[in-house]
Amino acid sequence: MILAHDDVGTGPPVLLVHAGVADRRMWEPLVPALSHAFRVIRPDLRGYGDTPLPGGEYADADDLAALLNHLDVPDVAVVGSSFGGQVALELATAHPARVRRLVLLDPAYDGLAPTPAAQAFDDAETRLLEAGDIEGAVRLNVATWLGPDADLSVREALAAMQRHAFEVQLAADAREDPPAPHHVEVDPAAIAVPTLVVSGTRDMDHFQHVAAHLAETIPRAEHLVLDDAGHLPALERPDAVRALLLDVLRGDPAVHAP
Repeated sequence: MILAHDDVGTGPPVLLVHAGVADRRMWEPLVPALSHAFRVIRPDLRGYGDTPLPGGEYADADDLAALLNHLDVPDVAVVGSSFGGQVALELATAHPARVRRLVLLDPAYDGLAPTPAAQAFDDAETRLLEAGDIEGAVRLNVATWLGPDADLSVREALAAMQRHAFEVQLAADAREDPPAPHHVEVDPAAIAVPTLVVSGTRDMDHFQHVAAHLAETIPRAEHLVLDDAGHLPALERPDAVRALLLDVLRGDPAVHAP
């Protein structure tokens, strides 16, 4: 199965991997500027956006590698947000030749135990979904993961993306042959490419700890802290993230920044 995706622009390829509360539409504020300098590829992972969620085993990292094969792209810089950051790390682990640089925006990572705040969120979301209260779970996610700079239109857009993902994933889990995702075990010390880890000062403590840990353990990593940003800076502060990505990803100093 080839993931639903957009592929625009010319230049060095950049793969944008969305957060687990969103889909590829989360990158829309950044794509026009990025596509002036790069070939921008943004997929929907299985169960998000326009990509279905069939039964059986799969790995998101393998799906991304298959998409790159389909597009005849040998290697990419990968930008991953939240869960997309974890998937980016899994791609760099399972298919290291396909990744030349990582930018991890408030990434998830399974190697650290959740903080009490993260566990409380997981427990609350589980209770709401088990009770059939999808709207309550959507409200919880929007309130938790968007920081103070997100306006009403951003909150409504995130709610629509999260609602769709819940509906698709809950329906898939209820089938006789539910999906069985395989998560690649990541050793940060083995990540061999230049990596920028970005965290927001208003993000949940668990993700701030993850960002610090990855920045310390990935050999070629740097850590950038965004003041007053929450968990999804690409949605909350697109101007800052756009400028950051153009600066970090441009390998050719002659390329004009839009």
